[in-house]
Amino acid sequence: MPRCDHCLLEFPEREAVYDEIDGTTQVFCCNGCRGIYRLIYEEGLDKFYEKREWKNAGIQPSIFDKEIDIKPFTEYVRDVEDRIQNTEDRGQKEIDIYIDGIHCASCVWLNEKILMKTDGVRYARVNYATHRARIRWSPETIGLEKILKRIASIGYNPKPYSESEQFKIQRAEARDILIRFGTAAFLSSQLMIYSIALYAGYFQGIEPSIRRMLEVIAAILTVPVIFYSGMPFIRNAIAGIRHLNFNMDALITIGAGSAFIYSTYQIFTGGKVYFDTAAMIITLILLGRYIEINAKGRASQTIEMLSELIPKEATVIVEEQEIKTVPISSIKKGDLIRVKPGERIPLDGIVVSGESEVNESIITGESNPLLKMIGNEVIGGSMNLYGTLIFEVTKTGKDTVLSGIIRAVEDAQAEKPRIQRLADRIVGIFVPLILFIALLTVILHLRGGSTTQSALMTGISVLVIACPCSLGLATPIAVLIFTAITTSKGILIRGGEVIENVSRLTHVIFDKTGTVTIGRPVLKEMVVFDNDLNKEYLLAAAASIESLSEHSIGHAITEAAKGFNLFGVSKFEAFPGKGVEGVIDGKSIAIGNRALMKEKGAADLSFRLSDEVALQFENKGDTAIFMLWHGMVKALFIISDMIRDEALDVVRGLKEMNFHISIVSGDNIITTNSIASVINVDNTISEASPVSKKEIINKVQQKGHRVMMVGDGINDAPALTEALVGIAMGRGTDIAMESADAVLVRNDLRLIPYFIQISKKTYSIIKQNIFWAFFYNIVAIPMAMAGILHPIVAAGAMALSSLIVVGNSLRIRRLAGVS
Repeated sequence: MPRCDHCLLEFPEREAVYDEIDGTTQVFCCNGCRGIYRLIYEEGLDKFYEKREWKNAGIQPSIFDKEIDIKPFTEYVRDVEDRIQNTEDRGQKEIDIYIDGIHCASCVWLNEKILMKTDGVRYARVNYATHRARIRWSPETIGLEKILKRIASIGYNPKPYSESEQFKIQRAEARDILIRFGTAAFLSSQLMIYSIALYAGYFQGIEPSIRRMLEVIAAILTVPVIFYSGMPFIRNAIAGIRHLNFNMDALITIGAGSAFIYSTYQIFTGGKVYFDTAAMIITLILLGRYIEINAKGRASQTIEMLSELIPKEATVIVEEQEIKTVPISSIKKGDLIRVKPGERIPLDGIVVSGESEVNESIITGESNPLLKMIGNEVIGGSMNLYGTLIFEVTKTGKDTVLSGIIRAVEDAQAEKPRIQRLADRIVGIFVPLILFIALLTVILHLRGGSTTQSALMTGISVLVIACPCSLGLATPIAVLIFTAITTSKGILIRGGEVIENVSRLTHVIFDKTGTVTIGRPVLKEMVVFDNDLNKEYLLAAAASIESLSEHSIGHAITEAAKGFNLFGVSKFEAFPGKGVEGVIDGKSIAIGNRALMKEKGAADLSFRLSDEVALQFENKGDTAIFMLWHGMVKALFIISDMIRDEALDVVRGLKEMNFHISIVSGDNIITTNSIASVINVDNTISEASPVSKKEIINKVQQKGHRVMMVGDGINDAPALTEALVGIAMGRGTDIAMESADAVLVRNDLRLIPYFIQISKKTYSIIKQNIFWAFFYNIVAIPMAMAGILHPIVAAGAMALSSLIVVGNSLRIRRLAGVS
């Protein structure tokens, strides 16, 4: 008889499996040994065979490798130069792929481990909830094809990742499981009729021929449940065992398979049969799997919903006003796009013609329609409501705001909080440990005098009650729901770790300009000194002259006069650092600061009176601009960077949550303290540079505080990076995701306390999930070992364990006030 070249067992020659390795024909007892033999070589563990003097040369591709067409993948490969801060890692490539065949946390663990052991792969992260893998590699060391073959070699199927592909696969998987569950449930219900008759017969007596007939019918009903409904479990278990990876499906397959095989044996020996146990294990776990897949699908609908906002075609205005409908992929920067009422705006741009209201709620969370006129920005994916707009495209493809939002949501869902890493490490050893415990349980019960059938049923209970899936689901489902909620509110999250970090915060530091204030000067107040002149005339005259200036203060005055009829201006002149002058109706009007007033001959009394009023405002941090003609100051324009309406309530709310509040600004001390006093902030630091802001946060955190920094995301980048949690303000067009942990797409400070609350609630849910997963396994496995739980009860409990984690995670929506 031949001997297997891997396991050294002898076997009949008719069962031999041959393979040529190193020019030598090797013989194996099964395909599993042949696959493991090759895998050992591929993993660099060839010393295992050194004593047999085999040489590791000319290894053929693994039998589990298959030819993979990489063309569909290449369009998704991207450079990561702009995302890698470590100069040693420059030049890397990155791709997102969909891994088909992932069914439990052990699958995730195996794929991550096998990829990270691959030479040249720098980063690998697999999301259990979405099956998306993000892989980063060095192209000088390894190519994409080898990486994909590496995944295929362990029994999984890599596919190009796109939002539409992902959801199509998820829906197909859900539909397949529903059909399999429906089949199993129908047959199991029929099986129970015969099983009840058999159980009654065991206690009250039954004719042997009738009992044999009922047992055969039960076996026939069980076969489709095991080999059709349970085939996904069997297939994945075999693929895992081939590579010595015992996953969750291995526990299910061994448990249900043992009950089926043992019952078939008992038909011929006259013992009790447990076909109902085998069928119900498959049925109950399929039910749990179906509910779990649907929950994951609902939780990840945000990306699908956002990706569906982008129209497939757009109406382009070409030369000589010709209009053409073209695919969205063919549009370039600078193209003119026409959008009619009721159509979605396809790309980001600036309005060049028309006026309309636009609904941006699904992107920014702003519920009210926004007026769009010439010069206003529009965001791709938003809905044009009433008028026709023509806009010039400024961003296409992955550079658009919507693409950035989708990318940010995907990144956040891919990242794992630190608390999940412990669960991941346990999952890696969980299934082999359970297999050992189940075997040990059977042995101990047999040695303790139990019957074979009793010991076997107890071992099966241990197999099917163990649940690493609840550990694997504890964080991903909660993070999916969290990111869906925050995105709908206009908060973009960069990574899952922010959830954990927010729960540790003690101190919130605000930048002033653009954060506490609106970030641009506006006309706060007008003071008129000549009672013969009305305010509207003075404002219109000032706006007429300032409209010819490019200064931000001039823009504040012209903005305040929108809708006014402006005057014709002649002899306009700008005085850098002082102001402007122009002639209206024969009057030479000067608008500017004190230096310009003195230069233009302001009368002493008039200037002195106006100066005293100006100082009162300037002591509050405002800017005073004088208006002069015929030597008399006619009016004062009080310009200010206005405090956001919600700032006071937000600070009050954060104080009620026991946070320390500070303002750090690059502005002068008078302005900074004035703003702080209005919103009741006692601790301020003024005239701080971007570098000193970072140092300030570092010093605060060294004292034991955990800081959230809220800034504009550009000038405050060093401080945002230094803080435990960095929040960037922005309408989504200037997202600084590399420096901030989260971005407020909608400039509304009320999102900050909401974000803190929902983060804390989510983190609490995650901790509850992980506690439950540990508690369940710690309590349930010993009960199964003691023989207290029947395998059917154990299967139901295992499915229920995952459902409790999913259901608890869905509570985040209710706690966040989302229906």
